[in-house]
Amino acid sequence: MQLLSIYFIIFLFMIFRGSSFFRHTSAFGGGGRLHQRQQTLRLQASSTSVAHVGDTVSKDESSTTTNLLPYFSIYYNDVMLCFTSDVWEVDMPPGHRFPMSKYKKVRKAVQAHINDSEQQIQCDFRVSPLATFEQISTTHCTEYIQRYLSGQMTEAENRNIGFPWTLQHVNRTLSSTGGTVAAACDAYEEYIRRCNTLDLDVSDDQTDNAHLCWSAHIAGGTHHAFRDYGEGFCIFSDIAVAANVLLQKFPHQSSTADPTTKSKGIRRILIIDLDVHQGNGNAALFQGNDKVQTFSVHCRSNYFSKKEHSDLDIELPAGCTDDTYLTTLKHWLRRIEEHPFDDDSDQQGKKCQRQKPFDFIFYQAGVDIHKDDRLGRLSISQEGISKRNHLVFDFADRMRAPLVICMGGGYPKDDWAPILTAHAGVYIEAHQYLSSFGRDLT
Repeated sequence: MQLLSIYFIIFLFMIFRGSSFFRHTSAFGGGGRLHQRQQTLRLQASSTSVAHVGDTVSKDESSTTTNLLPYFSIYYNDVMLCFTSDVWEVDMPPGHRFPMSKYKKVRKAVQAHINDSEQQIQCDFRVSPLATFEQISTTHCTEYIQRYLSGQMTEAENRNIGFPWTLQHVNRTLSSTGGTVAAACDAYEEYIRRCNTLDLDVSDDQTDNAHLCWSAHIAGGTHHAFRDYGEGFCIFSDIAVAANVLLQKFPHQSSTADPTTKSKGIRRILIIDLDVHQGNGNAALFQGNDKVQTFSVHCRSNYFSKKEHSDLDIELPAGCTDDTYLTTLKHWLRRIEEHPFDDDSDQQGKKCQRQKPFDFIFYQAGVDIHKDDRLGRLSISQEGISKRNHLVFDFADRMRAPLVICMGGGYPKDDWAPILTAHAGVYIEAHQYLSSFGRDLT
């Protein structure tokens, strides 16, 4: 009854604003369609359908080519889902330091660039659905979720988060989480569809471009949320929720469970967190969980709360510049790639074919490492951030795993241009990277 009351309050508010909460909270319910494609900007037609572990797709239903164009779906949550397109407004107190309007500015910049470019990949823009209570509760305490949704947080809790509580911000928070969940499920389901369509074995490295199924969210990366509290502008951890939904929706199966399926589900996920701050919430949420590996590269002198322990934490000194940052990141990505996560020997001790280390990768692409960021303490140039992005993209390609990109931190000074350019560059460069593969197929 308490949960029904919570949703009823939000329902009344959404009616007043001309929309329906419940229309979007069921986007993943009942095993149905992954998402509702409202207000979609279609850049290139795609015959994508929802696929599940074990599904088979007739080769007659898709292209006969053994190479498919790379896939890139981009979710955003800066619009109101109602009868007409309206701004997803969150009224911030005067002088508040969080740059809420950056999301729409970045999305428009990314759309403009992609619209003007020659399309050689499957790419579209989609409105982020609202996360459901069931999805969020895979990660966060149900009492905490209920108190946040119903406005029962204490003043101290809201102050620790950094936002005043409003119904506007509840929906913003739900879409920030829901968009990342939708992006993750979309990327992996497209990967399954391609592998089944092309009759590929995902344990085999020779899967052409089937793994180039990426998604992105022009929001999210809220890595300071813990199980039962939030901090640092983060209420729920969108990446953690999405990772847990993937593990729940696509559980790993033994090779003998179903010999007809080409995907055995997800064994292990990697979170690459390159925000200037440690991904402390995700580190705590996945402590001791071998199914999700957390890797955080951050500034040594920019902790605002207790340091947590990721599976791999790399601290860089304040004022660190491009050369040190990029050399360090490249080194540790290579170490991760070479790390023996699995025993590659059979029962007789003979070496077997090495399994893929990761079945899915999240990239928290915060740009508060920029030299012009207001809250960051590193001195990375725009060129350095672009090279950072390409190191991650190359790594994901070598891992042959689907990738989801989330926005993360970025706090402009008086001149917003450097931070907006850095944020938009993450998505534009991902599109360009995938397009380089698409050109080889067209």
